Amino acid sequence: MRKIDKKIVGYAVNQPAEEKEEQKREFAREGGGDRAEVIRMHERLERPEMLVGSTYKVKTPVSDHAMYVTINDIILNQGTEHEKRRPFEIFINSKNLDHYQWIVALTRIISAVFRKGGDVTFLVEELKAVFDPRGGYWQTGGRFMPSIIAELGHIVEKHLVAIGMMAPPGLDKHQQELVAQKRAEYEESQRQTDAFSETEYPEGAQLCTKCNTIAVILMDGCMTCLSCGDSKCG
Repeated sequence: MRKIDKKIVGYAVNQPAEEKEEQKREFAREGGGDRAEVIRMHERLERPEMLVGSTYKVKTPVSDHAMYVTINDIILNQGTEHEKRRPFEIFINSKNLDHYQWIVALTRIISAVFRKGGDVTFLVEELKAVFDPRGGYWQTGGRFMPSIIAELGHIVEKHLVAIGMMAPPGLDKHQQELVAQKRAEYEESQRQTDAFSETEYPEGAQLCTKCNTIAVILMDGCMTCLSCGDSKCG
């Protein structure tokens, strides 16, 4: 038995050379033929010396200090027709040490999922579904955020949309039809309101029960309609 005298930093299942060559032919190429080999994201992909990243500022009303979320991307197949940007790691920096433990744990877990490769978009919904038992908060602009974790989910979603890994969020066909219907109903109600508000009669006039015109005012101690002349005093 061979003695291990070095620290174990990783492992891989040893396979016969034939199986390795077969897997390379099956998974490392797209489309077959003479096209170049395509590098795909997987957990054994080594970190390059330099990564391209984006930093997002998060300022919430529940904390005096802002958080800065940095997501670094690895560029696969750079300079070829298969060039893609994929998230590789995430860092969160803040002066607020109250959140230090869960920030470290969360960034390590999310980074591990990023390095695993594949479809990592499920993280967005998982993060956005976290609710703070103490209650959420309102962002500038009127959007309600159920928790800080949920806001991080929105940041990850924004980043994945920016690099082309997710489609921009939008309404489906049925939701668009419902919104169009509600908009039409609202505009119709506004037109009816405008019909009553745009009048040549004095402000504060009341509706006449005889001619259905908002033209009844108090004149000489008697309610009189300026449109048809109807008067409560006869």
